[in-house]
Amino acid sequence: MTLPRHRENVPRMSLPEPLPDCYEGDPDLLPPGEAMRRIRAHVRPIEATETVAVIDALGRVAARDVVSPMDVPGHVNSAMDGYACAGSSLPDGAPRWYEVVGTAWAGRPFAGPVGPSQAVRIMTGAVMPAGADTVVMQEHVEVDGDRVRVPPGIEAGQHVRQAGEDIAAGAVVIPRGRRIMPAEMGLLASLGVAGVEVHRTLRVAYFSTGDEVRPPGEPFEPGLVYDSNRFTMHGMLGRFGAEILDLGIVPDRREAVFDALREASARADVVLSSGGASTGEADYVKEALHALGRIGFWRIAIRPGRPLAFGLLGDSVFFGLPGNPVAVMVTFYQFVEPALRAAAGEIDARPRPAVEARCTTRLRKKPGRVEYYRAILERDEHGILVVRSTGRTGSGLLHTMSDANCFIVLPEDGATVEPGATVEVQPFFGLM
Repeated sequence: MTLPRHRENVPRMSLPEPLPDCYEGDPDLLPPGEAMRRIRAHVRPIEATETVAVIDALGRVAARDVVSPMDVPGHVNSAMDGYACAGSSLPDGAPRWYEVVGTAWAGRPFAGPVGPSQAVRIMTGAVMPAGADTVVMQEHVEVDGDRVRVPPGIEAGQHVRQAGEDIAAGAVVIPRGRRIMPAEMGLLASLGVAGVEVHRTLRVAYFSTGDEVRPPGEPFEPGLVYDSNRFTMHGMLGRFGAEILDLGIVPDRREAVFDALREASARADVVLSSGGASTGEADYVKEALHALGRIGFWRIAIRPGRPLAFGLLGDSVFFGLPGNPVAVMVTFYQFVEPALRAAAGEIDARPRPAVEARCTTRLRKKPGRVEYYRAILERDEHGILVVRSTGRTGSGLLHTMSDANCFIVLPEDGATVEPGATVEVQPFFGLM
């Protein structure tokens, strides 16, 4: 497949010195914490930026601090519907009557001053009139024609919002590296900001490998499998917000694998493959990485997803995902997505939320690796969070990911979990 050429004459990413090839010197399984450390040490944000309209900024990452051009609120205003008066004139021992001299509406201020025995009917958001610094809620007064009776006990200055109370002019409202979501879009618009400078959209190229892999729609024959991994990767990358470059299915041939990696690394910031990341005779990904780039690690101590490769291909970052579909999703969410966020320029990415729940099923576990069980999180009849495995745990059983709504995460030094034990849970909410 021919991919579009880059449109800008700037480096795609700023990468450190090539990492050492530690596959031969690191034959044991790499702890996942160390794998993540190596990934973070060698992934740098793309440098190209562009300015986009706020309406088009959803999911983009701010490339510069966005500073407020104004105070919010822009003027002293009422936080309630009620009556504005001078706090110094409030009654101390007995109720007091005030003359209502006008009304202040949001967008239509009261023009005159307010005397010590006067009040102005005021609506939420309306500018406070001159001479008034307190709002008495309408529920607390007695109205008699053009007069209101204010009881004692009202606090001076109450129910008034000061200019700049929410945001002061010059304050950083969206820091560099923040992903712009709906709240940020509304915040920018509320400040009158029409455009925002963002990092260029991350380009990710991906392909599946294997002579036995066929695209959906082709005739099915014994020994063949339909390619689900490309569709899963497409969906995960689409949710992330990447520019997606699909190279299709690459056969188990040395030249084809080399060509695919050359093409992908020439066009994309990040390259993903699925399958071909083991040590079989027909797995050429390792050989290609040795020849074209550098390998950071090859196997990690997790289940499922042990054969996860990470390395550098020129200016691109490479991840060789496992071939089994569940392992593809586990390794993507645990390792690839954090790398994509860093490469896209995201600095203050919120950590994926985790909760504790009581496990109702027995989970077999060997020490020495982190295990991710597909599971269903819910509340029992007492409102307590409980979680249960979806059942079979094979990494080729993609339907179990569809059935699940969370991962149970069993730590590296953990052992078999018995029913009733408390476990850590990563909900899928926001992922799928």
